[in-house]
Amino acid sequence: MITIQNIKLALFSTLMLGVTVSAHAQDENICAPFKNANVNQDVIALMLQAAVDGDLYRVKPGSSKMGFCINSPIGVVEAEFRDFKGGLSLNNFMQQGTSLLQVEVDSLESDSGLVEVMLKSESFLDSEQYPNITFVSTGIEWTAEKKGVLKGDLTMHGVTKEVAFYVELTKSGTLPGEETVTIKATTTIQRSEFGMYTMSPMVDDRVRLCMTIDAYKHQS
Repeated sequence: MITIQNIKLALFSTLMLGVTVSAHAQDENICAPFKNANVNQDVIALMLQAAVDGDLYRVKPGSSKMGFCINSPIGVVEAEFRDFKGGLSLNNFMQQGTSLLQVEVDSLESDSGLVEVMLKSESFLDSEQYPNITFVSTGIEWTAEKKGVLKGDLTMHGVTKEVAFYVELTKSGTLPGEETVTIKATTTIQRSEFGMYTMSPMVDDRVRLCMTIDAYKHQS
């Protein structure tokens, strides 16, 4: 049975794997989504070990959500990414955790087709030149039983900056045939720090990132 303590250990050493991960850790294809993301090889090794140990919890892409919102002259603009790869690994690395998350920029969707095209263009995220957004954590500090601050490096638009996500464990339990966890995470960044200045100051420099991750225990 999953406990809050186990989930805390998991977040301390969260290893984000592709949704299409193989059950066999020896197969190098399980790290294929991250081979071109300039990820430290030590992180790749930890990902492989997590799969070997049977500690992997995989993201449910259908129910998980990841997106952002930003103030503009036309109101609050919201958008979601539909294609992202991730998972959770429960293990006992207490001193330094590692997280890895990859988002496909071109999977971004918005209620407005015009806004969607503009956000993917060279003026903002530039999905053609920078197809992925990557997050690699450096550690977590717990402020309450179910709340904490997850720090790490966010790479977007070709720029890497340290950010801090506020995380909350909202649910854990067992569904028929699978153990599950739900985690919410939010942070606010400044787009100018990632080289995006278009339409400033009309469009706010502050961008709120938010995600709700449902994950289930991988069965090998």
